[in-house]
Amino acid sequence: MSDRPPPISPFDPAHPSDVGAFVRDQILGLVSTSGPPAHVTPLPLLAQLNAEGGVTEFFGHFGRSNPQIEALQADPRALVTFMGPHAYVPTAWVSPTGWAPTWNYALAYFEVEVRFDAGENDRALAELVETMEQGQWTTDRMGARYEPLAQRILAFRARVIRQVGKFKLGQDETPETFEKIVQHLSPSPLAELMRRTREGADT
Repeated sequence: MSDRPPPISPFDPAHPSDVGAFVRDQILGLVSTSGPPAHVTPLPLLAQLNAEGGVTEFFGHFGRSNPQIEALQADPRALVTFMGPHAYVPTAWVSPTGWAPTWNYALAYFEVEVRFDAGENDRALAELVETMEQGQWTTDRMGARYEPLAQRILAFRARVIRQVGKFKLGQDETPETFEKIVQHLSPSPLAELMRRTREGADT
């Protein structure tokens, strides 16, 4: 068996902070468990970052009626997936002879270990609302309705064990082809992410 490291792909994140910024932008992730039976739940997840901007854990909550809670209590391992903007890129957009169509996308997934803690229910709700509302609204405005609804959730933290990011965003294209693709995609979140990634690689 070779001790050489695996080859570096042009689609690998340049820095752990690239993945951290990506999942913080996406927020909604898919929490998957294999079962049986298998479960997949879309949840807003707050990424907790280390000093380098890399993801160390996710903070979120399930609805208590979700059967995935019982599955995770039996086996706390799960997969968290974030699928970002994506699009098919046809040959009509570019001119080089021999160029083939492709699909551009951004993806990150994490193997995690989930720990539930009902004592963090209020904090999970408060931090999510603050992230999404930016001070425009708080749970205090719910009045007496807040407490019974808060009892219907269960907070959790998901410690990251392993992570993989793949940002296929035109890094292997010539500058001319890249510009043509971005022009056809603009304005869109994918075009913005492509430019941001390209500029980051050039600095």
